[in-house]
Amino acid sequence: MEFQAITKSARMTPQKVREVARQIQGLPATQAADALRFIPRKSARLLAKTLKSAIANAENNPENSISANDLYVASIRVDQGPVLKRHRPSAKGSAHPIRKSTAHIRVVLDQTVTKEKTEN
Repeated sequence: MEFQAITKSARMTPQKVREVARQIQGLPATQAADALRFIPRKSARLLAKTLKSAIANAENNPENSISANDLYVASIRVDQGPVLKRHRPSAKGSAHPIRKSTAHIRVVLDQTVTKEKTEN
């Protein structure tokens, strides 16, 4: 069963978030959370927060509660969010545009496949 968490309009460019997301894709959920704690980037903090929410969604599911040790990061999708458009004053009364990018982060966790399940 898949469990997911979504962070919308995070104030970080999607490219910067994807660089960190590639490092934890496919890892067990607890190992991915530990890896994100030691990456000194803002995008790692945003991903850690979303991953922690996905783990909580899995553990607090009323149908079947699953331990974080049984989960792995199935996929991480980082999409472009709305762009905040601002202007900065410059010489001779003109203005230069500033684009403040945002990102939508979706973390999907799935149960690990044990050897007993694959043998049957």
